Amino acid sequence: MAYYRQVGTVPPKRHTQHRTDEGGLYYEELMGEEGFSSDSSLLYHRGLPSAIVDSQVWELPDQTTTPNHPLKPRHLKLHELFPKEVWAETDVVTGRRLILGNGDVRISYVVSTQDSPLYRNAVGDEIVYIESGQATVETVFGTLEAKPGDYVIIPTSTTHRWLPHGEGPLRAYAIEANSHVAPPKRYLSRYGQLLEHSPYCERDLHGPTELVHGEGADVEVLVKHRAGGAIVGTRMVYPTHPFDVVGWDGCLYPYTFSIHDYEPITGRVHQPPPAHQVFEGSNFVVCNFVPRKVDYHPLSIPVPYYHSNVDSDEIMFYCGGDYEARKGSGIGQGSISVHPGGYAHGPQPGAYERSIGAEFFDELAVMVDTFRPLELGEGALACEDTDYAWTWAGRGPKP
Repeated sequence: MAYYRQVGTVPPKRHTQHRTDEGGLYYEELMGEEGFSSDSSLLYHRGLPSAIVDSQVWELPDQTTTPNHPLKPRHLKLHELFPKEVWAETDVVTGRRLILGNGDVRISYVVSTQDSPLYRNAVGDEIVYIESGQATVETVFGTLEAKPGDYVIIPTSTTHRWLPHGEGPLRAYAIEANSHVAPPKRYLSRYGQLLEHSPYCERDLHGPTELVHGEGADVEVLVKHRAGGAIVGTRMVYPTHPFDVVGWDGCLYPYTFSIHDYEPITGRVHQPPPAHQVFEGSNFVVCNFVPRKVDYHPLSIPVPYYHSNVDSDEIMFYCGGDYEARKGSGIGQGSISVHPGGYAHGPQPGAYERSIGAEFFDELAVMVDTFRPLELGEGALACEDTDYAWTWAGRGPKP
C-alpha cells in the first residue's frame, strides 16, 4: 500500500540517531517486502527487536487437506463448526479451522470471545473479514478497531493479537495468502494512488493512529512460517514485550477497509465478477458483492448467467442480505459455496426467471477466486451439506 503514514516520533532523516530523553538510542527496524525492492516501514524500538530467549515447536491446528475428487460443487455451513459452548474457549489465532487451501491461499473460519496470544504470520499477508462482532487488534504498528463488515489487512510478519469485545462473539473469515495482497493494479496509478474509477479510495483505508505499549518479561509470540516444504509453527520467547515501538513511518502497515465503503460498479447488463474485485494476491483475487442497483437494460436478466470459469475455483462466503441466485439451495448466512473449475455453475432453478424486473439486490458476499484447485480442509469436511450438488437437477444419484 503505497500510502505514507507516520505514527509516534521518528528522526528527521532515516537511518540516523533517534535518542531517548535520557540520551540512549532507540533501535531502528526496517520492515520491507520483496527484499529492499517494495513497500516498507521503519519502526523504532526501545529494545532489540531480534532478542529472543527461547524457541519451541508450536503445533498448528489440523492443516490436512483432501482433494475435491470426485469433482462436484459443495455447500459448507460454517456456523455449525462453532457451537456456543466453545466460544469462550476459542481465540481468533489458535481456534481457526481450515476450510479450503492450496499452495497460494488458505481459508479458515473461527468464532471467538477469548483474547488471542501474540502472533505473526511469516508465510504471507492475511485478510480477515469480520462477519459479526467487534475486536481491538493490537499490533506492533498500533491499534485497529474491527467491526462487522471490516476487512483487516495484516502484512506478513506483523506481530499482533485479537481482543474481542461487545455483545456477541467475533466471527472471522480468515484468508491467509502465501504472498502479499494489494488493490487490483488496474485501480492504481503508476505511483500507487487509487484512481478515479476505483470503487474505493485512500479515505476508506484506516490505519493505526495510536501506538500500543506492552509490559512484561519472557513474552511468547506464536509464529507461522515455512519449513521443509510445509507450513509449521514456532513459539518464540522475547525477553521484553515486542509492543515497544515509539514511532514508525512508511507505506507498509496493517489497516481496515469496510465492505460498506465499497462503491459497486453496475451496468445496463450483468457485470462479470472482476467488476466487484477488491484485492488481489498471487494466483487469487477477492471480490465483494454488495447491495446495489442491478442491470437496467429493458431486457436484462439481473442474476448471473451460467458460466464455466475454466481456470478458477469460485468460493462465495454469504455474509448478509438475501442472495437471489442461490434461493432454494439451502444456502444462508454463514454458508460457503464451492464451485470448482471444470464445472458450469449459475443460478438455482427458477432464479433466472424470478430476477427479471428486479431493480435492486440486497446481498452481501465475499468471493475468493483461485487459479489453482482448492482442496478441502478438516473444517469443510465437518460441515458439508451433501445434498447441495444435486439441487439444480432436483435429484441425486440413483440408489
